[in-house]
This record gives sequence, structure tokens and C-alpha cells, in this order.
Amino acid sequence: MQPAPNGVTVHSVDVSQAATPVRPESTILRRLPVPLIFLIAFGLSFTLIYRAAGPIPLLTQWSRADSFDLDKERLARVLKASAMEDNTVILTTLNAAWASNGTIIDLFLESFQIGNDTRSLLDHLVIIAFDKKAYHRCRAIHSHCFALATTGVDFSVQENFMTEGYLKMMWRRIDFLRIVLEMGYNFIFTDADIMWFRNPLSRFFPDGDFQIACDQFNGNPYDRNNRPNGGFNYVKSSKRTIKFYKFWYSSRAKHPRLHDQDVLNIIKFDPFIDKIGLKMRFLSTAFFGGICQPSRDFNVVCTMHANCCIGLNRKINDLSVMLEDWRSYMALPAALKTSKMPVWRVPQNCSLKPLH
Repeated sequence: MQPAPNGVTVHSVDVSQAATPVRPESTILRRLPVPLIFLIAFGLSFTLIYRAAGPIPLLTQWSRADSFDLDKERLARVLKASAMEDNTVILTTLNAAWASNGTIIDLFLESFQIGNDTRSLLDHLVIIAFDKKAYHRCRAIHSHCFALATTGVDFSVQENFMTEGYLKMMWRRIDFLRIVLEMGYNFIFTDADIMWFRNPLSRFFPDGDFQIACDQFNGNPYDRNNRPNGGFNYVKSSKRTIKFYKFWYSSRAKHPRLHDQDVLNIIKFDPFIDKIGLKMRFLSTAFFGGICQPSRDFNVVCTMHANCCIGLNRKINDLSVMLEDWRSYMALPAALKTSKMPVWRVPQNCSLKPLH
């Protein structure tokens, strides 16, 4: 805090010479010790400065702004510090419910540590925190964190699938990813309930603008009848992808009770996609699997998603089992990794039944 300006003096009131009756406030001031009066004057000066400068953030580097006045300068610094040579960053989002010790975020980061050629990718991972608890936890366990709060919305609680809070969180994410594209960065977006077992960069299509994992993959990466999952996608920054994300986000108004993934399943057939020339590719579950449709070959799997699974505890259990299965595979001698093909022991607590 800045000291009070020089030359500030406190004038006492001379009751005997006062032309008007002394007000109670003056009597109180006259009885106060001089140091205390100085502190009061200092406080008033600070208050005036505070009001003139605007509100001071409660937490350093914490943004309370909505999407219209995002702290882009800070975001630019974080993205620059984490970007690969081709301006690609890896992004995930986190709220308090997934940030506690021993929960989703710890399993997520552990998968990078024990994966095949994935540990170095942590240098390019940015965790987008939706609330203060998630931001504090990120700062304690990871190098690249960005606070993204939304005024009037509390994202700190566990949001059940398709609740109002869940929908707001998903659409907030889409709007933020559009901003990243506008800033010139390509991104790999990954939900935190995805285990990274192998570096996926070589599995992306060189000519794809928007590439997305699937709940069910029909074998044709160009077929829009695939069932995409918004929890994992690779997007290149271009005029086409920026227009697409704006279109995707604006489409929520036409479908107010649907989340981003369901809206994507509608707009992927819209003529606007062909009009802007967006090259959409669907990623095979052989490389980007999940509980809906697991990758069957441990020798090529890149990621495994706890999709088709509702409930935090169920996700934690089955993700932990995935990590155990991967450790067992990595411990096998090289010859056995191909001759004795392991199989995933999931789903266990996760089940497809709630989705049907």
C-alpha cells in the first residue's frame, strides 16, 4: 500500500473560538490520540484511492471477470510459457470437486508420469481452474495454472451430469477455448478424467482442423455419424475453427437444455460447417478409447476416458483400476507385451446402464 501523501495535517478544533456550535464528530476527534487520528486520515485516503482505481482482486492472479473482460494479458503469459514450438498447448479444466487430494486431478497427473513418452508433455499442460480451491491446488501441484472464474456462478461444487451448473460449466469451457484459438494457439483439450498412457501427437491427422475423440467410432474418421465426445479434441487455430467455435457457442441458445456435446451432434451436419470449409476428423477408439468403447491394444493406446460413467466415486475407482492395469502392462517383458495381450478390467463401478 502506498503511504499517505506528504503534507497531510490534522487540525484540532478550538471550542472557545468556534463561531458555530461544535458537532459531536468534532468532539470525538478532539479526544482521540493524534496517532489514531492519523490512521483514520490514512484510511480515508486509501479508501478514495481504492474507489478510484476499482476493486482489488482478493487473490493475486485470480480473475473474477466474465468472458467479456477476460484477463488476456495473464492468459497470454501462461500460454506462451507452456506452448510447444508450433504454438500447441494442452488444456484441462478443474473445479474444487475434482481437485481434492487423492481424487481425479492426482490420477490424471499420475498417468502422465507413468505413461509412455508422456512425462515431458506436463511442461505444456495448462490447468484452467474454475474456482479458488482448484486454483490453489493447481498452484501446489503444477507449474501452469490459470484462474477462470465467472461472476455470479459457483463452480466449486460437484456438478451432477446435466444439472444447470454442469451446463454452465461446459459452455463456459467452449467460450474459453474460442478465446485460446483467437490468441493464435492450437490446443489439445482433455478432460481430467482421461488417462494419458502414450504421446498422442503422431495419431492426429495432418490435414484436420477439428479432431475429436468418440464414444463410439464406426471405423471412418470422416463420417459425421460417429458419436464424438467433447472431452478430448485437438484443434488448430485458424479462421475456420474460430468461426466454428463461435457457431457452436451461439447454438446453445437454440438448444438451452442440451450440453455442448449434444449440440455438437446436431450442428456437425449443419451446412455452415461445409460453408466455412472446416475439416472435421473423428479419432479412433483404438488410440483414444474409453469405458464406452475401450482401446483393445495396449501397444497403441494413447488415452482412456472414464466416459459413460456418472458419479465421482465411480470414476475414481475405475480410473485407479486403469492405472493399475497400465502398470502391470509396463512391467511385462518386451516379448510378453505383444504375445500376452492384457485386457482392461473396467468397467467395474462405472456402468452404461444409467445412460440408457
